Amino acid sequence: MKKVLTVFGTRPEGIKMAVLAKELNEEKYIDHKICVTAQHRDMLDQVLELFDITPDFDLDIMQHGQDLTDVTNRVLSGMRDLFKNTWKPDLVLIHGDTTTCFATALAAFYAGIKIGHVEAGLRTGDLRSPFPEEANRVLVSRIATYHFAPTVKNVENLLDEGVMEERIIQTGNTVIDSLKFIAHKLEGFSEKIRNTGLPDLLENGRKFILITGHRRENFGDGFIHICAAIKELAITNNTFDFVYPVHMNPNVQKPVREILAELPNVHLIKPLQYEDFVYAMKHSYLVLTDSGGVQEEAPGLGKPVLVMRDTTERPEAVEAGTVRLVGADKGNIVSGVQNLIDDQELYDQMSEAHNPYGEGDSVRKIVKFILEL
Repeated sequence: MKKVLTVFGTRPEGIKMAVLAKELNEEKYIDHKICVTAQHRDMLDQVLELFDITPDFDLDIMQHGQDLTDVTNRVLSGMRDLFKNTWKPDLVLIHGDTTTCFATALAAFYAGIKIGHVEAGLRTGDLRSPFPEEANRVLVSRIATYHFAPTVKNVENLLDEGVMEERIIQTGNTVIDSLKFIAHKLEGFSEKIRNTGLPDLLENGRKFILITGHRRENFGDGFIHICAAIKELAITNNTFDFVYPVHMNPNVQKPVREILAELPNVHLIKPLQYEDFVYAMKHSYLVLTDSGGVQEEAPGLGKPVLVMRDTTERPEAVEAGTVRLVGADKGNIVSGVQNLIDDQELYDQMSEAHNPYGEGDSVRKIVKFILEL
């Protein structure tokens, strides 16, 4: 029996690891357990409920006002104690680029435990963009044992950095598995959506643009420029609605409320649970975001994505034509959105472009590899 521990702590990690964790639970030749760090408590709990997952271990590290050093320290010491006193697996599975991912990998490395890195090999080439995620990914790649890379480009990045080819497995991205998993939940969803802050938007016949924004590098002037762009677009395109589930961080709330709150066709709502967000993406006209994961999810639903960042660790989507970078520049955001509103041919090209992140069989590939170890 292989002893495998899956660890995650944030909503994006939970979404992308949930189907993998559930499938590992079903494998009779794997002794699988789940540990959550609760780096993001409330948002993570929503994911656990959605996917019907009960963790075996919960570090419950989240504290008000925590910074990156706090999170790193608490995850590192919590995982150390778990490995030393409670349960020591043969393999630890971590995901992506969070502080939970990095600190768990370091704790496993110190404990002599093999590390499997899901969503490995993504790179922007700039250690401070996105911050701290790019550095987390690079550091984890130096100590991981196995690298589950979504795309050919991710594999090439790892090979260029000296990772041995036999330790890299191209899998596609597990987020596509998760999108498929919840697809059945989207049927007959209109009654529930009324409780999420999207009351009549999906029934009034108007097109809407879905917006997400929360990244640290956009705090300050970046969010002021983003909000100014949304304001101009909303005034110019008064037949469109603009739906913005606003992140709870005060650095986001302040400029968003100050600049956008009085516009009648801008709807500032609470953050959505994942299935609600997928439902909103599915019915949106396009998505304007600074998120990483949305660059993979929205194209899977046939939605063009404009990314309010200067760099992306997901260049495959840009090359495929499903995603375009506009940065936190007011002019670029306005022109990018307006072009997709005015040019139907351009819109169709982006919405119909091939999604480079796989067909939804990533989890099976990872489980098969673990069984054959």
